[in-house]
Amino acid sequence: MCAPVSDLLVRAFMATTKQRDLSRVRSYMTIAEAQREMRVAYGAGAVGMFTSAAAWCVAGTITALISAERGVWALFIGGALIHPVAQLLLRVFGRTARHAPDNPLGKLALESTVWMLLCLPLAYGVSRYRIEWFFPAMLLVIGGRYLTFATLFGWRAYWLCGGTLAFTSYVLFRYAAPPPIGAFAGAVIETAFAVYLLVAVRNEEAASLGLAAKSRAR
Repeated sequence: MCAPVSDLLVRAFMATTKQRDLSRVRSYMTIAEAQREMRVAYGAGAVGMFTSAAAWCVAGTITALISAERGVWALFIGGALIHPVAQLLLRVFGRTARHAPDNPLGKLALESTVWMLLCLPLAYGVSRYRIEWFFPAMLLVIGGRYLTFATLFGWRAYWLCGGTLAFTSYVLFRYAAPPPIGAFAGAVIETAFAVYLLVAVRNEEAASLGLAAKSRAR
């Protein structure tokens, strides 16, 4: 009699554990759901990219009018302000600027930021050797980070953005372009992609609202 009772207890325990595991799995976001939440909360990164483009533009202006060394520090200071300024603008435009604690992509956003920060001393070191290499080096750093945004937001446009920045960096290195050109190139590229992303996320949300309205009408 003991054996059947023990078997029943084991089976009951396994069934309970399985149900608990299944409930946990159902509570997790899928990757597609996590990416959509990121797009909604952060406007697909468009506002942050606009802010970054402004930092590039300011750095290019200071480089052209004052000196390349001042332009380097202008980009560093402007880059430090990108996140808080973008957060403020997102809230002004009605975005939450915050993702759910259980969003599995939240860590990727933090990790890509840390990776970028660790690359900044390398770019600065390059500038001490040849000042005209600083902005192309920064284009590579930023372009590499944008490649991870393709996973973060679920849009392949970020692959094209990162690739464009990397290719532009190569051209600037290859032809030893003056520092202001490198800074303004970053501003132009990011502005163009930010406009595309803003239009794309608005179209996606408009389509979602349209589908929701049709389902309610039924």
